[in-house]
Amino acid sequence: MKYIKYFFILILVISVSSCKKFLDTKPPDFLAPETYYSTEDQLNNALMGVYDPLGWETMYGNNLFANLTICTDESFWNRAAQTTGTQVNVFDYSNIDVANLWAACYTGIERANMLIANVKKPQMDEAKRENILGQAMFLRGYYYFLLVTNFGGVPLKTVPQPSVSNPVYINVPRSSIKDVYTQILSDMTEAEGKLNTITANGNPGYISKTACQGILARVNLNMAGFPLNETARYAEALSWVKKVEASGEHALNTTFNSSLTNSAYSQIFINQLRDEYNIKESIWEVEFYGNRISDAFVEAGRLGNTIGLAFSPSVDSPDSLGYSYGFANTTRRHYLRYDNADQRRDWAIAPFRYNNTAPFARVNWTASTIYNRNVGKWRRSYEKLTPKNKNYTPTNFPLLRYSDVLLMIAEAENEVNGPTTTAYNALNQVRRRAYGVSLAAASPTADAPAAMGKDNFRTFIQEERSRELCYEGLRKYDLIRWGIYVARMNEIGNEIATDATNTAFKWGGLGGQSVSERHVLLPIPSTEMSVNKAITAKDQNPGW
Repeated sequence: MKYIKYFFILILVISVSSCKKFLDTKPPDFLAPETYYSTEDQLNNALMGVYDPLGWETMYGNNLFANLTICTDESFWNRAAQTTGTQVNVFDYSNIDVANLWAACYTGIERANMLIANVKKPQMDEAKRENILGQAMFLRGYYYFLLVTNFGGVPLKTVPQPSVSNPVYINVPRSSIKDVYTQILSDMTEAEGKLNTITANGNPGYISKTACQGILARVNLNMAGFPLNETARYAEALSWVKKVEASGEHALNTTFNSSLTNSAYSQIFINQLRDEYNIKESIWEVEFYGNRISDAFVEAGRLGNTIGLAFSPSVDSPDSLGYSYGFANTTRRHYLRYDNADQRRDWAIAPFRYNNTAPFARVNWTASTIYNRNVGKWRRSYEKLTPKNKNYTPTNFPLLRYSDVLLMIAEAENEVNGPTTTAYNALNQVRRRAYGVSLAAASPTADAPAAMGKDNFRTFIQEERSRELCYEGLRKYDLIRWGIYVARMNEIGNEIATDATNTAFKWGGLGGQSVSERHVLLPIPSTEMSVNKAITAKDQNPGW
């Protein structure tokens, strides 16, 4: 059962428009801020409004795992006709995906600001009030984290915007990257002391104390890398992920339903597809609800649909399979990161396709057909909700898993102290689960090579993060913070163009070949520059 349902609250919807007459018209059911936020229920409804943009198609409903991040050394966009767009890194500052991400983040920020400013109004239990405030503060910080990692320095807004036409609130200059991160750390650190445990929440849809701690580690790792390169932040990241580990709230999933799958790793994603929570493994998820067949206004997503195992028959498919466009295929480099004993490979990268004509049988790929293989993590055949929508799914998107926490421990520990026993233990837990062996015992098959130096361990972690977390919207940002994004993308683009065995996929190299230094940051959208007179052409990100 999904616990978070999003409420569309009129007072929280902020838009900028030149249609002054329309904006000056007060709808008869308008709920003014001074009359809202007067009860605990209203605070909770407003909080759902703060969560809401995370699930929009412009964010984790599609954009942040597909259009903006799918082209990495893990995958390429599987459409020969796609020669422009964010999917292949050929776009400019007027691109709609870029504008929509910016707008969605600032919608979330404005809603958070409204709630934070009014949270003291109702009479209610103080612990519940503090938890609501903590969630709002964390989410404001997270929206700014998405902005700073994608755009660099951005306008900082921490109080509600009372007018959509007053230039004081519209014309806000860019703050520095450092200042934005300072705001993020302030929000999230204060939030951490106010939040419930994930056990108390009972599900990963709400922000918990350990989710906040894990994301704080991610924030600090980004600060330790490009462009700030504050290497002292590795120690801070380590302290936060060690708190997650010490909480006792989480552990790697090591069980599976043998009637559904043969590995504990694949069970993680089957659980998501079947709407079954596992708060030990999955620490934070973006919640989706329904699939818009019976209710067009629910927050459904597209995980498994745009990025999934291609299945597009000319006639309606049986509910057991589920329609998927299969827009993303693996790269050869990513496929070869795994060895044959690693159970993650043939789940993350589908080893078969469906025949699009009845009886819709599986057809296994041959050893030479690597570039043909789709992303396989979210296979719609496991969805329980029927009938299935051609374009929407109820599958939650994973924002933080415990395996990521362990890999962050390994990475940060290596940077602070070298490849210690602590670093190896964290890394090898993830690898042992991947090979289906006991987490508690050394494994000559699964364990990372012993006695690596710091540099080799760092490289191994970089590859392990891809093996474990591929297609979860993290790889692009990892490559950027490690300072290797442009070089790696150019390499992968040339590799695809050169060695794709099927000539139909040679064009897939475009997304890598197109990357230059300007792609490290997205451009400030033209929509923002047209209304915000404090940001001019000289303030645009380099190269745009």
